[in-house]
Amino acid sequence: MTKISLVTGASRGLGRNTALSIARRGGDVIITYQSRSEEAQAVVDEIQALGRKALAFQLDSGKVGSFAAFAEDLRNALRQTWQRESFDHLVNNAGHGDYALIAQTTEAQFDGLVNVHFKGVYFLTQALLPLLADGGRIVNLSSGLTRVSYPGYAAYAAVKGAVEVLSVYMAKELGARGIAVNTVAPGAIETDFGGGAVRDNPEVNRIFAGMTALGRAGLPDDIGPMIASLLSADNRWVNAQRIEVSGGQGI
Repeated sequence: MTKISLVTGASRGLGRNTALSIARRGGDVIITYQSRSEEAQAVVDEIQALGRKALAFQLDSGKVGSFAAFAEDLRNALRQTWQRESFDHLVNNAGHGDYALIAQTTEAQFDGLVNVHFKGVYFLTQALLPLLADGGRIVNLSSGLTRVSYPGYAAYAAVKGAVEVLSVYMAKELGARGIAVNTVAPGAIETDFGGGAVRDNPEVNRIFAGMTALGRAGLPDDIGPMIASLLSADNRWVNAQRIEVSGGQGI
């Protein structure tokens, strides 16, 4: 039976690459987007061009109050499109970059990061657990910055560290259902994330390339295929792990 994966925040960047990588491996994909409906539809079109089924839903991952309605919409879509009551893989990718030194971080910046990257992951997963198939997979996105510090990333890295701890507890509590939960922690990647700093600022790119054993910043194609592989049966015994995909950043 074809596997169905839900990838949040997949209209661009790593989420888009992950969704396409899953489709290339023969999976069907449901994506979410916050505001970029045209870009989300373009991803759906690309997946369908690969011969796979795909749907896109609008979702603000920082608004917990919307999750119950989203889960019900998802349930209906699964019935109508796949004649199923469940999906197989959840990739909690949605997020944003908001960077400031500790002395300059505002409460609004801090709360925004917590709401999307931690609280949103916690309660969206909770809302979707009744729809996640036994034997399924959850991948939560973290960051190489939970291991290697860089000024201005304290709040962002801290909430990603919380996700890493949460993932271990998810693995423990969901193990009885055969659901494996892992964290993938990318290093610096050339996307539009955080205003495209790594991709568009040559100095930032140079700094991170110099911190990386392989001598360059990462690309979306370094991450999406790895996540797709982690979701496959080839990695069924990988569980409760933080897997850094950074080219050897900061070693």
